[in-house]
Amino acid sequence: MPEPAAPPSGNGPHRVLVVGDLLVDVVVVPDGGLRPGSDTAATIRSGGGGSAANTAAWLAWSGRSVSLLAAVGDDPLGTSARSELAAHGVEHLGPVLLGARTGACVVVVDPAGERTMLPDRGANDLLGAELTGVLLDDAGLPLGQVGWVHLSGYTLLHPGSRAAGELVVSRARDAGVGLSVDAASAGPIRDLGGGTFLDLARGAAVLFANEAELDALGGPDAVLGSVGALITKRGEAGASWTDGHEVLDVRAKPVEVVDTTGAGDAFAAGFLAAWLSGTTVRNALEGGAIRAAEAVSRPGGRPHGGDPSPSAGS
Repeated sequence: MPEPAAPPSGNGPHRVLVVGDLLVDVVVVPDGGLRPGSDTAATIRSGGGGSAANTAAWLAWSGRSVSLLAAVGDDPLGTSARSELAAHGVEHLGPVLLGARTGACVVVVDPAGERTMLPDRGANDLLGAELTGVLLDDAGLPLGQVGWVHLSGYTLLHPGSRAAGELVVSRARDAGVGLSVDAASAGPIRDLGGGTFLDLARGAAVLFANEAELDALGGPDAVLGSVGALITKRGEAGASWTDGHEVLDVRAKPVEVVDTTGAGDAFAAGFLAAWLSGTTVRNALEGGAIRAAEAVSRPGGRPHGGDPSPSAGS
């Protein structure tokens, strides 16, 4: 069977609409193990976060025109988060909600670079369907002015934003616009139920999941009963793509791991940026691996400093 081809790059618009969460991360790297009840020296920094916002930033870093639909508050954190997005070249469509708190997340990174997250979703849980519909009309999604939609699974996993996520899925489907969904997090998937999540994401062309998320969703057969293709992110073991008939694998790029925060978001962006340029799925997987390697070799979940490495198919 010939390798599946990407969507044709010569037809239609190229702007990607990313929908989901925008947070401010506070990243804590303890100097050794935590000492409960006492002090542990640590390096602490803050920066932009949120799975959807991270993916949007990496897409822009990869040369894509990208808009982000995500809720923030009208507080100083929201102003900072929006300014950082603009610096990355991401258009923030809104909403900015009066009196709401912008979401924040404490990320604790262990000596191996693995991260544990403590999120306060704040305004992200106030992304309602009615307001989302207005913003999607402004973004031109029903008119085909968006070439692809990428939805963070967090939007579907939390009740406050679920209706907005459902609306995005149905609008993309009705408009004939390609849709990818990131499974986001294994624990909340189990809380909701893997089958329920897959029903909400039904019709997506691609679903991104790590191995824990895939297990929570019920495995590859369950996923492929709802979406067109599954990309499984395996960290240092690389990643794979399958449509149920063929499997393609890519190795991870060898780098020194500093911080795994946002690695999956960067992988999704690298894959989509390459795939939407018209390259093969195999080359797009390589593009994802390149961006993931960049992400884990630096602190935080966003690109910063220098020029991006060339991605496969770009």
